[in-house]
Amino acid sequence: MMLRSLPLIAIALILYAVIVLLGGEGVLSRAVLPTITMPSGGQWTMTWSDLILLVTLVLLFIEIVKATFTSSASLVDHGLSMLVFVACLLCFLLVKQMSTSTFFLITAATLIDVIAGYTIGIRVAKRDIGFGTGDN
Repeated sequence: MMLRSLPLIAIALILYAVIVLLGGEGVLSRAVLPTITMPSGGQWTMTWSDLILLVTLVLLFIEIVKATFTSSASLVDHGLSMLVFVACLLCFLLVKQMSTSTFFLITAATLIDVIAGYTIGIRVAKRDIGFGTGDN
């Protein structure tokens, strides 16, 4: 199996699970970086929750870019992305430590990955094959 066919957004699921299940209560609200004073005078603190969401957004972007390529590996990637979404949904519903807004947003990102992957894949395939091109 090619490395390109693995859904990278699963990294967010694994990262969240490791931090929450091994870190204990309240780990998501702990600061990752020291508090930074902004030019406006406000204080900015990046928490573990914020960092995980940032990683999720970057991985979602990479997954959407990967969806623009058509190959047999992309079919495997779409199927595995669906499994990652189902795993996220089950964890959100059944694991107490994962019933948070942060994990809900990760689950939503995996759903967007699935929908975007299939939608972009179909659109790119139509363009590559030439089906449905009524406009010249």
